[in-house]
Amino acid sequence: MDYINSLWKAIDEQDLYPNSRTIKDVPYPELLIGGKKFLCLCSNNYFGLSIHPEVKKAAMEGIERYGIGTSDSRLIAGNLELLEDLEKSIADFKREPAAVVFITGFMANVGSIPGIMDSFDVYDFPSVKNENNLIITDMLSHRSVFTGCRLSKSPTKTYLHKDMNHLEKILKRNREKRKLIITDGVFSMDGDFAPLPEILELSQIYNAMVMVDDAHAIGIIGENGRGTAEHFGVEGKIDIQMGTLSKAVGALGGYLTSSPELIKVLKGRASSFVYSSSLPPEQACGIMAALEIIQATPELRNSLWKNVSHLKKGLEDMGFDTMNSETQIIPILIGNEQKCIKASRLLFEKEILVPAIVWPVVQRGKARIRVLAMATHTESQIDRALEAFHEVGKEVGVL
Repeated sequence: MDYINSLWKAIDEQDLYPNSRTIKDVPYPELLIGGKKFLCLCSNNYFGLSIHPEVKKAAMEGIERYGIGTSDSRLIAGNLELLEDLEKSIADFKREPAAVVFITGFMANVGSIPGIMDSFDVYDFPSVKNENNLIITDMLSHRSVFTGCRLSKSPTKTYLHKDMNHLEKILKRNREKRKLIITDGVFSMDGDFAPLPEILELSQIYNAMVMVDDAHAIGIIGENGRGTAEHFGVEGKIDIQMGTLSKAVGALGGYLTSSPELIKVLKGRASSFVYSSSLPPEQACGIMAALEIIQATPELRNSLWKNVSHLKKGLEDMGFDTMNSETQIIPILIGNEQKCIKASRLLFEKEILVPAIVWPVVQRGKARIRVLAMATHTESQIDRALEAFHEVGKEVGVL
């Protein structure tokens, strides 16, 4: 307990404990906190589909038919036909051969990376390593990727963010190994794209598999919202694509798409699939309704990008550093952790909810406010937010 007490003291003294607000209600794009309505500029619920009437109706019909859960693993008594229908819907939307659904996106990465890379002869022996295998990942990949890498028996190397020369050096030194390159498609804290065409080119030269975490791209990126593969015109060329159902889709869960053979392997070997109860049936019903809306309503993407453009241009015109974001994720670089925390609290006083993103989520000295627009924000709400950012930026000394 002495170590825990000293750890808490260090966090408390540096004011690094996250401000977790207690939310009473969610009338997106606003939230009800302490009896007041706050403008939400931090939600991954990009299209507001979590409260869409058709999505809610589908979920409620799922509850009426199936109840609120299966209480079992997919490999025992939890493999509802409904979940297989959901997997087919995801595979069809992504134009991939097959899909598997996990309870969360985090669990998709945590279970699938060891499931793909660990051979049968070491799977059950903690002290044995797969030294002939190698996982190579971008240094800014999501924490769930690194957690999955740590759980794997295969060694991991990281390459400098989007640095293809560094990636190639690692690949060259490990030509004979079985290799998996993992990258985010859209990086969640910087808002930039992975250079997928270049990564795929290197993977062909050095015989490596490629896995893309497309959590922030599904539904949003690409002409039809199919993600970074569609954006770069490389659909059908990526070995494994991971995504979440808790962001643009507005629900719960994660998935992987790949070949039917690899999906079958994961259903038997990914620990977070094998040893977890299945996705709740009402979530599956709501997700399939949301996927239909995303495909049938391109206006949602148009509205989102209109709001992103308005918000980003306004922030940049004031002089904020948005770190060359290329996507709907808009980071405002503050740098100093305490300044960033102060900015977030001042914005909260103005009834704008945006978090301070500080170490250990990002590197020390690169603290930022991460701003996320929604398709359902109005122009006047964006203008109100920009006014608040201007006032706070001056008060904390970053403008």
